[in-house]
Amino acid sequence: MLHADDIGPGILDGLRVLDLTRVVAGPCLTRVLADLGAEVIKIEPPEGDILRKGWPRRGGISVLFGAQNVGKRFLSIDLQKPEGVALALDLARHCDVVVENFRPGIAARLGVGYEQVKAVRADIVYCSVSGYGQDGRAAQRRAYAPVVHAEMGLLHYKAREWGVDPLPEPVSHADIAAGMAGAQGVLAALWRRERTGQGAWIDASMCESMIAQNEWAAVELNGGPDYSRSPFRPGRAAVVQLGDAEGTWVAIPGSPSAVFAQFARLSGQPELLEDPRFSSMEARGANMEACLEHLQAWAKTFDSFDAFEDLLSNGARVPVGRLLSTADTLDADWAIDRDAYVEVPSGDGTVTVNRAALRIEGTDCGPRSGVTWIGGDNAEVLADLLGLEVGQIERLTADGVLVSKPPPTPEPSAEND
Repeated sequence: MLHADDIGPGILDGLRVLDLTRVVAGPCLTRVLADLGAEVIKIEPPEGDILRKGWPRRGGISVLFGAQNVGKRFLSIDLQKPEGVALALDLARHCDVVVENFRPGIAARLGVGYEQVKAVRADIVYCSVSGYGQDGRAAQRRAYAPVVHAEMGLLHYKAREWGVDPLPEPVSHADIAAGMAGAQGVLAALWRRERTGQGAWIDASMCESMIAQNEWAAVELNGGPDYSRSPFRPGRAAVVQLGDAEGTWVAIPGSPSAVFAQFARLSGQPELLEDPRFSSMEARGANMEACLEHLQAWAKTFDSFDAFEDLLSNGARVPVGRLLSTADTLDADWAIDRDAYVEVPSGDGTVTVNRAALRIEGTDCGPRSGVTWIGGDNAEVLADLLGLEVGQIERLTADGVLVSKPPPTPEPSAEND
C-alpha cells in the first residue's frame, strides 16, 4: 500500500486554499483540491470540526474526520475574537481560494465573508457551499444531507421503486455532490482568473447538486418513467445469489425485463419467451417478480462467480459484480494494481483512506500528509506564512485566539487502533 510520502507534487502545486469548512460538504471539496496538489490550510473553531467526534479513531483522531481532511494543515482560530478575524483575513490575503460552508450570511457576520476577503485579496476565488443557495426564500433553512435527500426526491424515488416505506440513506450523497460541484466551480474560476485576472464568488447548493447528480431527475420532472418499454431500471436491477459454497450475491445491471431475453438464450430456455408473461418487454415489465424468480433459480446453478461472470460478460456483453463490503475492496485486484488506498499519519498513529478519484498524466494525485489534532499546525503555518514569532503565537494562545488541543490518551478499550 502507498504511504503519503510516496505521492509527489500535484497539478495544483503552488495553489493555496483557506478552508473554513466543516462536516462533509465543504471538507470533501477542499480535500479534492489537496489531492490535486494544493496547499490547504483548514481553520477550525476552538471546539474543532464536529466530525472529530466520530468513531472509530486512529492515533486519537476520528477516522470519519480524517477521510475528509487528510492532506491539509490544521489551525484553530476563534473567529468570535477580533484578533482571530484579523488573523484569518491576513491568511486569506496569502491564499488563492477561500471555501466556507456556513449558512448564508454567517461568514460575513463573522468577518470572513466574500466582500471582507475580497477587500484584502481582490482576485480571490471564494466558494460558498450551502443547503439551498445564497439567495431565495429557503436560503436560511438549516440543511444536512438527510434533509436534502428527502426534499430532492431521492427517498421518494427509492421507496416507490422498492415498494417499501421511505428509508434513510446511509451515505451523504448530497454533501459529496455539493462538494464536487463546488470543486468544479473553483477550478473553472481559477481558469478564468488566469486569463482575465478576475476573481469570483461561487455559490454551490446541496439541493441543486443533488438534482444534478440524479440521472432520473429529468424523467421524474417530465411525467415519470415508462418501465413497460424502457430497458433501464436500476432500482429493480436483479441481485441474485449463486449456488457456490459462499452463497455469493451478484448484481446484474439493467431492468430484469430487458436482461430476461439474454437469460433465456444463455440458459438454453428460449421457449420461455413464448410464454405470454415473457413474450415482450411490456409483458415482462408487468411480470417482474416472475422474471426475477427465473433469474434467481438459474443463478443457483453456478458454483463460482468467475463462471457466472464469464458467461454473461462474454455471452451477452452484460457486466456483473459480486457483493462486497467496502473493506473487501482493499484486496480487490483493481485496487491493488491502481494503488487505490494510501496510509497516512493520523495523530500518533496511521489511518488508511482512499487515494483520489483521478489519475493525471505527468503529475500525482492523493493526500501528501495526514491529519493532526485541533490546531496542530498553528505555530508552523503562522510562522511560515505570516512571519509570527514564538512570543506572538504564545500570546495569541494565552488570549484564546489560537487553540491547540492534543487528544487525551484514551483508555485502551476505547481506542480502535
